[in-house]
Amino acid sequence: MSYTVAVRALCEFTARAGDLDLRFTPAPSALEGMAGHATVRSRRHKDYETEISLAGEYQDLLVRGRADGFDPLAVQLEEIKTYRGRIEGVRDHPRALHWAQAKVYAHLLCQALGLEQLRVALVYFNIGTQEETVLVETHAASTLQAFFEDQCARFLAWARSEAAHRQARDAALTALRFPMDRFRAGQRELAVAVYRCASSGTGGRCLMAQAPTGIGKTLGTIFPMLKASPGQRLDKLFFLTAKGTGHGPALQALATLNQQAAGQAPCYPLRLLDVQAREKVCEHPDKACHGESCPLAQGFYDRLPAARAAALQQTQPWDALTVRAVALAHQVCPYYLAQELVRWSDVVVADYHYYYDSAAMLYALTQTQQWKVGVLVDEAHNLPERARRMYTAELSQFSLAEARKAAAGPIRKARDKLSRNWNALNKTQASSYQAYDDVPDALLGAVQRAVSAIAEAHTDRPMLPGDPVLTFYWDAQRFIALAEQLGSHALFDVSLMPARTGRRGTPASTLCIRNVIPAPHLAMRHAAARATVLFSGTLSPSNFYRDMLGVPDDTGWIEVDAPFQSGQLTVQVAGHISTRYRDRERSLLPIVDVVARQYEQQPGNYLCFFSSFDYLRRVAECMQRDHPALPIWLQTPSMDEDSRSAFLARFSEHGQGIGFAVLGGAFSEGVDLPGRRLIGAFVATLGLPQVNPVNEQMKRAMDRHFGGDKGYEYTYLYPGLRKVVQAAGRVIRTEQDRGVVFLIDDRYWRAEVRGLLPRWWGGGRRLAEGMQ
Repeated sequence: MSYTVAVRALCEFTARAGDLDLRFTPAPSALEGMAGHATVRSRRHKDYETEISLAGEYQDLLVRGRADGFDPLAVQLEEIKTYRGRIEGVRDHPRALHWAQAKVYAHLLCQALGLEQLRVALVYFNIGTQEETVLVETHAASTLQAFFEDQCARFLAWARSEAAHRQARDAALTALRFPMDRFRAGQRELAVAVYRCASSGTGGRCLMAQAPTGIGKTLGTIFPMLKASPGQRLDKLFFLTAKGTGHGPALQALATLNQQAAGQAPCYPLRLLDVQAREKVCEHPDKACHGESCPLAQGFYDRLPAARAAALQQTQPWDALTVRAVALAHQVCPYYLAQELVRWSDVVVADYHYYYDSAAMLYALTQTQQWKVGVLVDEAHNLPERARRMYTAELSQFSLAEARKAAAGPIRKARDKLSRNWNALNKTQASSYQAYDDVPDALLGAVQRAVSAIAEAHTDRPMLPGDPVLTFYWDAQRFIALAEQLGSHALFDVSLMPARTGRRGTPASTLCIRNVIPAPHLAMRHAAARATVLFSGTLSPSNFYRDMLGVPDDTGWIEVDAPFQSGQLTVQVAGHISTRYRDRERSLLPIVDVVARQYEQQPGNYLCFFSSFDYLRRVAECMQRDHPALPIWLQTPSMDEDSRSAFLARFSEHGQGIGFAVLGGAFSEGVDLPGRRLIGAFVATLGLPQVNPVNEQMKRAMDRHFGGDKGYEYTYLYPGLRKVVQAAGRVIRTEQDRGVVFLIDDRYWRAEVRGLLPRWWGGGRRLAEGMQ
C-alpha cells in the first residue's frame, strides 16, 4: 500500500513542539496573508521562483507540496510567514512547525536540483510595518535528507498502523450482525432507510426520520451507518446530541456493537470518543490555557505523542474517565487531548455545536482532512432552535463601555467613534425594540474600525479570556461576519435598554443579528457529509423541519409507527380551562381541582407542566393551601446537576406525588421514567412562545421568506405543540407502560392543534373530553 501526504500535514503530525497557548493575539486574515506573500515576492529579483511544485518519496510514502520561493542566485529556499506585532510574539510552537516545513521543502528542492548544500530561510513579514525578518540556516543536503527521512519514518509508522486498524475495522463492520435477538417493531424499517441513505452513490444525502420512543432509535441508526461504512469508505461517524444526557444511550449502543466488532478482530475494536464540554473536564479552571499558567499546557505538544500512543493502546471507549486518566498520566490537558484524538477515532459522540457552529471543530477537520463522514443527529427537533443561537450575534453598549475602561490610545478613540454612531441610531428609535432592513453603513464601518484598532494595539500584548476588550472583540467579529451575510433568513434589530442608575442622556442598546431561519447555514454542513440522518420522535410537520434544517430537495422521509397501542394511554382534555395569560388568575383553582381529583382517583407519580416558573409557583401555592397532604416538589430556576438528579429521584417505583416543571425545560424531554415511576402528566399550557415584539418580527420574517401565512405556524404553533408532545411522551416509554395525559386548555379542541398530536393517542385522536 502507498501513502500520500502534504508537507504541511506531515509536519503538523511530526514537528509540533512546545506549550499549548491559547492567549489571543490578532493574526493576519487569509487575504492579508496572501497580500503579504505577494509583497515579499514583488521585492525579489526577476529570476526569483515562486510556488515551486515539489515531491519526494520515502519507502512507500509520497510527500508533496509547493514551496513559497527560491532564490537561485543566493541558492536560498524561502518559507514566507505573515504576522502582526513584534517578531518575538511568534511563539516556539508555531516557529518549530515553520522550520520543519522549510527543511522538508529544502530537502525536496535539493533532490530535484541535485544540490549538495542549501540556505534555508524563514521570512517573517510584518503586516503592519511591511518589514521582513529573515532567519537563515545553511544545511548540507545529507542533513536535510536525514531530517526528511526521520519525519517520514515517524509518519509512516502511524500511517501503517492506521491502515491496519482501518482494514481490520472495516472487516469487522462488514461481518457485524445486529446485536439483539430480533429487531423491535419499526426498528428494522428505520435501519433499512438509514442504510440506503448512507449507501447512496453521491455525497450530501439526507434522511429525516420520525421514530417514536420505544423502538430503539439509537441502535437503529448507528448500526446501519456503521454497516455502510466499509462500502462507502467512510472515515468517521459523528453522533451529535442536543444535551450531554444524550451521550449515554449512544455510548451504550456503541459499546454493544463494539463488543461484537472486537469479537471479529480482537485487537481492533472501534475507537469511540466521547467529547465533553470544556467546563466539565478542565482540571485547572482557575488557570489560563498557556504554559506560564497551567502545568497541563506547559510542554503539551512535547508530551502529546506519548499520550496519543497510550490512548491508542486502550481497548475501552475514550470516555471522559479514560481520556482523563491517560492525560494526567502524561501531564497533558484532558480536553485538548480529546480534541487531538478526534483524528484517530472511528466514532465521535459530541454536542451539535462541534459540527454545526460557525467555528465547529468537527466540521473544520472534516474539510481540512477531506474526511468522508456520516452524521447522525439525535433529537433533531432541537437543532433549529440551537442553530438559531449559533448564528445569532449580539453587541451590547454596556460591553463596549467596559472595554473602553480597559483600553487606551487608538482603541479608546475607535470606541468613542463607534459610540457616537451607535448613539445616533439610538436617538432615531422611538420604541424600545425595532427591526431594520439593514445595518447602517456608518455603524458597521465603525464596528469594523474598532475591531481593527484592537487588532493593531494587541499584536504584542496577548489577551486572556475574561478580558473585556477581548470579549468585545470576539462579539464584534461575530457581529461583522453575520452582518455581511444578512439576508431574508435573519433580522437586524435594536433593543433599547433602561439607563443604569444615575445615568441620563441617550439610552444604551443592544444590536442583534438575529437568525430566524438557520437553513442556509446548516445546508453547508449537510453538503460536507457523505450522509446525514436527522431523527426524532417529533419531526412533524415535516415541511416545517425541512424549511428550518436546510436539507436538500431530495431528502428522504420515513415515519415509523409507534409500538404502543391506544389503550396504553388515556388522553383527556380539560377544555373548560383557558391558560392564556389574561386568564391565568381564573385558571389556578380549576387546574388544582383537575390535578387533585386525578391523583385522588389514581395515586402515583405525575409530572405537571406549566409555561413559566411564575405560573408553576402560583398553582403550587394553591395546591399546598387546598391540598396540604398531597406531596409535590418543584423545579426551580438554575437547578444544578445534583438538584436535577434529586428532583428525578423522587419518581421511584413505589413513590407517590407530583413534580411541577416548566414546559421545554430539563424535565420535559430526555427523561426516562418507565413503569410506575411515572403514570401520568398534566400539561397546563399550549406551549406557544410568548407574543412579544421579537417573536412578532420573526413571524413577519417567516411570512416574507416563505410567502403565505406560515409565520404564525412556524413561529408559534409548531414549536409550541412540539414541546407538548415531548413532555407528554414522558408517560409511555415501553410497551408495558400504562398512563394518562391531561391537556389543560380549551384550544386543544381546535382542529389545527389536534392535527399535530401523535396518531396513536386515543385511537387516532379520539380524545376524551375529561373535566367539564
